[in-house]
Amino acid sequence: MLCKKYRFHSRGGVRYVYQKGKTVRSPKMSLVYTMNTRGFTRVAVVVSKKVEKTAVGRNRMRRRVYEAIRKNFDSIPKKRDYVFMIYSKEVMRMPFGELEAMLGKLIEESKVGV
Repeated sequence: MLCKKYRFHSRGGVRYVYQKGKTVRSPKMSLVYTMNTRGFTRVAVVVSKKVEKTAVGRNRMRRRVYEAIRKNFDSIPKKRDYVFMIYSKEVMRMPFGELEAMLGKLIEESKVGV
């Protein structure tokens, strides 16, 4: 799991990123990002009940994405807020390497946008 310091602690921060951020999309998830003044990166993963009805399934998807981010955290640009929105059930069962590649592609596209 990603260290608590690098995760959002309230809905207000996530709401700010939704309002002020830019979006990059892929077929299974999207990334909303914006700059922050905190000096470090914060990350949130959002999975709707429309995607997976059970909390167990939603939490499993969330944990997989957080783990992929944790393993590649050094390659993520600093001083930014990221919100990953998952809108496909396939994230739960896709190979971990493919998940990492998808996250990497979204983050690379976000570097171009800023």
